[in-house]
Amino acid sequence: MKMEVYLGHLQWCTYLHIGCEQCAMLCFMATFIMLSTLGPDGMATLKANPRRLLEVNSEVSEMGAKVLQQWAVSGQYDFCTVLEAPDLETVMKVAVSLGARGTLKTQTLAAIPVDKFLNAVEG
Repeated sequence: MKMEVYLGHLQWCTYLHIGCEQCAMLCFMATFIMLSTLGPDGMATLKANPRRLLEVNSEVSEMGAKVLQQWAVSGQYDFCTVLEAPDLETVMKVAVSLGARGTLKTQTLAAIPVDKFLNAVEG
């Protein structure tokens, strides 16, 4: 199997994985936490059309990521979104595409379940 097949998968695929139909080895969809803060234009859009939030989530899906969960939060950020994506490049595309609109800023974190973390640390 060629090495190029694995380049699209997140670096941790050696210890985090589920069955992948695209290759003979095991791969996985990575989880990311996206924290976002709306700018003045984003707040105005949300106030005028609250359902716009769901439209943006649909656009995220069209870019290759999936919104698993999302919360409106108080504090430094306005929203906390849990995304699933095949690789880091996909979630970076989402962050740049959303940020380029000028209506929000994002901070994106790669995340792994604690049991997988413990396996990596203890293994």
